[in-house]
Amino acid sequence: MPDFLPDFGSLIFTIGAFIAALSIIVAIHEYGHYIVGRWSGIQADVFSIGMGPVLASRVDKRGTRWQIAAFPVGGYVKFRGDANAASVGSDPAPQSAAERRETMSGAPLWARTATVAAGPVFNFILSILVFAIVLSVRGVTSDPVTIERQLSLPGAEAVLQQGDELIAIAGLEVTGADELGAVLTEVPVEERIDYEIRRFGDRRIVEGPFPLPAIVGGVTPKSAAAEAGLVEGDVIRAVDGEPVVAFETLRDLVGNSDGSPMRFSVWRPGAEQGGEEFDVTLTPKRMDLPTADGGFETRWLIGVTAGAIFELERSTPGPLAALGYGVDQTIFIVKSSLSGLYHMAIGAISSCNLQGPVGIAETSGAAASAGLLSFVWFIAVLSTAIGLMNLFPIPILDGGHLVFYAYEAITGRAPSERALNALMVGGLALLLSLMAFALTNDLFCP
Repeated sequence: MPDFLPDFGSLIFTIGAFIAALSIIVAIHEYGHYIVGRWSGIQADVFSIGMGPVLASRVDKRGTRWQIAAFPVGGYVKFRGDANAASVGSDPAPQSAAERRETMSGAPLWARTATVAAGPVFNFILSILVFAIVLSVRGVTSDPVTIERQLSLPGAEAVLQQGDELIAIAGLEVTGADELGAVLTEVPVEERIDYEIRRFGDRRIVEGPFPLPAIVGGVTPKSAAAEAGLVEGDVIRAVDGEPVVAFETLRDLVGNSDGSPMRFSVWRPGAEQGGEEFDVTLTPKRMDLPTADGGFETRWLIGVTAGAIFELERSTPGPLAALGYGVDQTIFIVKSSLSGLYHMAIGAISSCNLQGPVGIAETSGAAASAGLLSFVWFIAVLSTAIGLMNLFPIPILDGGHLVFYAYEAITGRAPSERALNALMVGGLALLLSLMAFALTNDLFCP
């Protein structure tokens, strides 16, 4: 029983995080449909968060019933004239021209197209804004590159102080924040490195530790490192008894492991003098990673990112810079997702990369456990994925409706009701099959 309670608590937390993330994303998606439909003259009868029995509702002055339903697994907007939440038209009753104009089926083609497209578009807008906000909160590295603090390392003296301006590392000039990453990767792997700094206006050279030792800068949810309890700030000192000076060495050792269990000697900074040392066994997992050319490569990973020995002063970016970052990040996720689906389809990468509801829920719980910023970042990523998925040309999804509207625009007539019903049934069957496949991945993929 004592072991069950933490597991049960973790399960409840994971489910709660998943419901919170999904509810926010669905609410924004459906609000996009609602508000653009309203602007286009289409009357919404119901706006629902959740499905099933209604728990609470109210009717606004426009006649729209806003409701929360019992099962938080989605949501919908039911427009006037719809037979159901999929915006399939009902049998027309006698209506005036003005009344028919307020229905989804009676609205002009442009209004229907804009209303349907607005859901995914609002998902992308949410992602852009969240990415921009996260960047604004975290800040960007200031120019000139200035030390905030040097991290604790076992047996290492703090030679870099707050306010030190980095001029060069191992003789490699640091010309600005954008070039720092490239400089760090070129520093030769040695235990002691010269740092040229400007302190109180004076240039000087101090000797300090290698700038990119095997410090855990971040932990990927559901990774081997996360399962083993590694946290940001941990220092991996040895792997299977072999000393590790640089993160690059750690990456090579893990990459050449073939998935065999590895013994890690870890030092964790703490309040106690000298920190804490412990050993932990990790089994690397095979992962498919995107490459710069749009392809994928398979590597063995434990799920940690590199961290430097110092933290840098950060400043808040301007609104336009933050929004530009949000746009770039959203486009990157869309491109990576499409590339991943293509490479899965041709068998170049494992189909286990496709997560279902269980996998997404686990990731949402892990992201929430990592902190608020990690959780809202996850919401932005998931919002992009849901927006993209809804644009797929599958009947019953927004993309399927847009295909129907494109057909109507080209031919001058809408698809027949019989064809629409058949396509909707086929689309639902395809969607349920994909969901079942993804759920199977959640349950049986390593």
